[in-house]
Amino acid sequence: MAEETKIKEDTVTVPVAQGDLDATSNAEFYNPHGVLGGHLGIGKHADTATIRVLRPLAKSVTILTQDGEYPMTHEYNGVFVVTVPASGTKKQPTIPDYRVRTEWESGAVLIEDDPYRYMPTVGDMDTYLFGEGRHEKLWETLGAHVLRYDDPMGGADGTPGEQVVGTAFSVWAPNAHAVRVVGNFNAWDGRRHAMRELGSSGVWEIFIPGIGAGETYKFQILNANYTWEMKADPMERQHEVPPSTASIVTESTYKWNDDAWMQHRRTTNPHDGPVSIYEVHAGSWKQGLTYRDLAKQLVDYVKQEGFTHVEFMPLAQHPFSGSWGYQVTGYYAVDSRLGSPDDFRYLVDQFHQAGIGVIMDWVPAPCSGLRTCTSMHCAWMPSAPCSTSTTAANPAIGARTSTADARTWRPSTSSRRPPPPRTRTTPASW
Repeated sequence: MAEETKIKEDTVTVPVAQGDLDATSNAEFYNPHGVLGGHLGIGKHADTATIRVLRPLAKSVTILTQDGEYPMTHEYNGVFVVTVPASGTKKQPTIPDYRVRTEWESGAVLIEDDPYRYMPTVGDMDTYLFGEGRHEKLWETLGAHVLRYDDPMGGADGTPGEQVVGTAFSVWAPNAHAVRVVGNFNAWDGRRHAMRELGSSGVWEIFIPGIGAGETYKFQILNANYTWEMKADPMERQHEVPPSTASIVTESTYKWNDDAWMQHRRTTNPHDGPVSIYEVHAGSWKQGLTYRDLAKQLVDYVKQEGFTHVEFMPLAQHPFSGSWGYQVTGYYAVDSRLGSPDDFRYLVDQFHQAGIGVIMDWVPAPCSGLRTCTSMHCAWMPSAPCSTSTTAANPAIGARTSTADARTWRPSTSSRRPPPPRTRTTPASW
């Protein structure tokens, strides 16, 4: 504890309505950031900051700042509170950087960063475009994304000289009363990681320091019927191998080596050359092969037989191993049975280096039944008849694959900035 405190004896904490405090302590409040984290005092207490954290069953909690240590007081149902000196200037006080040290009854001590001191990672323009249905890169906003921040107190655990590494989670759940993030990092107890709703957008968000690539997670949702349900991330970019059902935080470290292919793509007209497509189901071409195995055996075979392109039947995540992949559950994640997203990138890269284009079938849902579907679960689907097939790229995977509707013929693979779709049409074929 600091030897000398800068807190005046008559300083009071920033008040919180009892109802909000109760809902926050149960992780059922739509705006936990309005209660937890740091909040500047007002009036004559403007030079102080009130910090609240939620640590159910903790023995003691202490706030660590660059100026000293400040033991917290248990306020209500696992919520701890303390008032600390504000940083910044007298005219422009700010919340000081801090870490939270928690001692548990077992004797374990944990120092960690506070998710509730961070600004939203989803911007106003993102929610505006999303609300209008015009956000064209939603996979870059929603889901789970590893971020890094410079901080004067070092890493998430206070290690000097390190960056704060964490993951920004966001999900669209417009009818939810509350949303939490759960995973191995919190023993699948989401009370400490309740998300905030961003205005009326229906988007919920939280940045959790200390969570990096490889962590499994799900969203715990308090639905319209006030019952908790656990859901995988609809925007996940990696999924556990079935029958496990959690999403995985992923961050690519892959370095592409297909510059020659990409340059060729930019300088040639795909309609002037021959096209011969080998369509294949990756999981059953030779059973038991991974993406990296296919990068050797399948690439050699396609090249040997003289094909210019390979077309993969659906590779998006799906629950039933015995199917061809048309019952998609992870629209932005490749099938985890065959390897990781970077393994798939390696496969595409090897095709490109061999001079072979890659086409992916993208099937949001089987066509049968869409026109008569009226349940809540598929109310977003169009009522018009669907096309017989669709092939498109999966931008979140990051693979340089072609984007084409079933009625739009584009034999070549896309560049980093794909050109607009062409209008030349041919019938869908299988």
